[in-house]
Amino acid sequence: MRSLVYLWALPTTAVGLALGALALVSGGGVRRRAGTLEFHGGWLGAILAATPAGATAMTVGHVILGRHEAGLDRCRSHELVHVRQAELLGPLFIPAYFAASAWAAARGRHLYRDNWFEVDARRRSEDVTLTDA
Repeated sequence: MRSLVYLWALPTTAVGLALGALALVSGGGVRRRAGTLEFHGGWLGAILAATPAGATAMTVGHVILGRHEAGLDRCRSHELVHVRQAELLGPLFIPAYFAASAWAAARGRHLYRDNWFEVDARRRSEDVTLTDA
């Protein structure tokens, strides 16, 4: 059954693997944790800093991207909620996430903080600080 979950999420995970490759070719690293691959460092620092939230970490399927290892450790429980969301939605996760951001913005809310997926992850995780700011 677990193999089917990985297969369902594979299109989303493939996007994460492509971004993770950027970390590796630019001096970053990778490690396995909790059924995911965590990429860190290299160009990911600049990429994540440029997100609307100035993210320390970001999840794309079964891939967690982080500015650095310490940030991955700090944000892991929050990011693992996103992994579970991606497992449920599979290839629909990325469009659904962007739609939730658009919906929040259309209602005059913050496109990251008020995104349903982020609200859910904050509610279900133990993490307190999720950005370097």
